[in-house]
This record gives sequence, structure tokens and C-alpha cells, in this order.
Amino acid sequence: MNYKNIAVAILAACLLSACSGTEKPADLTGAHQKKQTGEFSQVCEKQLSGDIRLSGNLKAYNEVNIFPRANGFVKEIYADRGSVVKKGQLLLRLEAPEMESQLQAANSRFVQAQENAAASKDKYQRLKEAAKEPGAVSPLELDNALSRMKADQAISLSEHSNVSSVRTLQGYLNIYAPFDGTIVQRNVSPGALVSPGKSTDQPMLVLQDTKKMRLEVYIPENYVDKVDLSKPVSFTFNAMPSLVQQAKISRSANALGSMRSEAIEIDVRNEKNQLKPGMYAEVKIPLLSGAKSLLVPNTAIVRSTEAQYVVLVKSGRAKLVNIKEGLISKDSTEVFGDLRPGDALVKQANDEIKEGQKLN
Repeated sequence: MNYKNIAVAILAACLLSACSGTEKPADLTGAHQKKQTGEFSQVCEKQLSGDIRLSGNLKAYNEVNIFPRANGFVKEIYADRGSVVKKGQLLLRLEAPEMESQLQAANSRFVQAQENAAASKDKYQRLKEAAKEPGAVSPLELDNALSRMKADQAISLSEHSNVSSVRTLQGYLNIYAPFDGTIVQRNVSPGALVSPGKSTDQPMLVLQDTKKMRLEVYIPENYVDKVDLSKPVSFTFNAMPSLVQQAKISRSANALGSMRSEAIEIDVRNEKNQLKPGMYAEVKIPLLSGAKSLLVPNTAIVRSTEAQYVVLVKSGRAKLVNIKEGLISKDSTEVFGDLRPGDALVKQANDEIKEGQKLN
């Protein structure tokens, strides 16, 4: 029994000795944090490369959705999808029986107005001859005849204009090609009822001119003032990677769109019809030789759901600066923001570093 008490006393003494020891476990978390915040780099300013590579989209030089200009039924269709048509070629013929009735009614009114105008003129001429005999015709009667003649002539001209208007509407029943091109869509069949529609409605036909194409490229806002418009651009199409072409920028929008970029267009010849609207291209845009940019290490950029930023070192403390990314290389990224060449920043940044935090 005594031996058991002695063993318990020895065990308690060992535990008390361990708790009162001066050795502490190593603080690995602190060492790791120090390594993260202790590696610094600088914002570098370098001259931009001679060009930037952007994606482009090929579009038809001219494209039109063909809608009817009058209500009617499709009577005959003279072009289908894939048909190559010439300017002024008849594409569709509509029929509208009520329009023929309108034309006959307008003609009848015009003939009647012509007869009335002729009768009024004849009456005025006879009264004018009779008025040569003193007292045969009163001046008032002659003036009334003149007024009646002019009124009937005006009515006749009005009815003639009405006939021309109805004939013009009747001419809308024939649909002609506005330019040379290819029909790429056909959405109606004979017997279909069609009417003038809005741009959101489905067109009867879609016509594209693909002899010359527009290569549309969107220049990001940060490069708009750095593009060299005097030099040609080179481009290759994804469907034909071995074919490299060159051309000058034909036109630019001179305004930023909804994506904060400026649209430019490059005219591309398509004599052999190898190119199709909708093709994607890789476009090399030349930049001005004096343009420079700010570069930071790829690891210095922190990307969160709210923003992209880098951590500057100001008086030993962290300052978060929002940036926009530009071109990205293997080890550095072009950035735009409130930065200056030579600014110190955290090389291995992360979202655990807070504004104003002391950096080692």
C-alpha cells in the first residue's frame, strides 16, 4: 500500500516539473507569415512590345434583312439560301387582291375628275368668247367660271397623285435585291402572309455581300491611345492558321462601347469566297514605339470577387491599391492603377494582408 502511494507521488512530481519548464513549441505560423510578407519587389516601367494580340470577328461588308413594305401573300420566290443575286434582281413576288381594287377605284375617280376639269375649262372658254360682246356675260359669271375651272383642275391633279400612290404601293409587292450578294437565310414559303415588321421580327430573306469583309476587333480602353494607325496589322484565321494576311485599319468607332473598348474594322478582300462571316481571327495590332507600361510580378496580384489589387509598402505598412490587368507574360503582368515606377510591393501577396497592417 505504501509502495502505491510512493508511485503516485513520483508521477505527480513529474507532471509539475513538465508544466513549469521554460521550453515552448516553435511558432511555425508566425514564421510562415513573416515569409509571406517579408519578400518585397518593385513596380517596373518597361517599353511595350511592338504589338498586342487580340481576337477579331469576321462580318459581311453589307448585310440586310429583307422585309415586305406592304401586306400581302407570298406568290413566288425566285431565290433560296445560297443563291448568288445581282443588284435589282427580283427575289420575291407578293399578291394583294385588295390593292388591285384600290387601284381601279383610284383610276375611276381620276377619270371622273378629268372629265369635270375638261367640262369646266370648255365652259370658261365659251363664256370668255361670249364676253367679247358687251353686256353678253357679266364679269361675276366669268370669274365664277374661272374659279370652277381651277378647282376642277386641282381635283384632277389630286386624283392623279392618288393613282400614282396606289401604283407605288402595288410596286412594293415585288421585292428586289438592293446590292450584289448571297442569300444566307430564307424564312418564308409561297402562300405565307407577310406584313411590314420591326427589326426584331423574322425577315423574309437575309442578304449578305461577302466579296469584301469587315474584320471587327475591340481595342481595350487602356490601349486605345497607343495603337499605331499608320502601320498595317497582320492577322490569321483559326480555320486557316497558315495564311497570314496584312491590311491597314480602315475605320474606328472613336467611342468606347459597353465593354469599355473601341471597335475598329479592317477591310478584307474575299475574291475566292474562302472567308465566311463569323470566322474568328487572331490579330496583331502595332503599338506606338514610345509607349511604356508598368509591370509587377504575377504573384503580387490578389484577385477577389470585389476587385484586383496589389499590396504596396508605405512606411512599413500595407496599402491596398486597385489595379486593372493588361498583357500577361510568364512571370510578370502589365497593370494600370495608382502606381509609380519603383514603388515597393509585397511579392507574395494574399487576401490575408489587410489595409494598414505592419509588414516585416
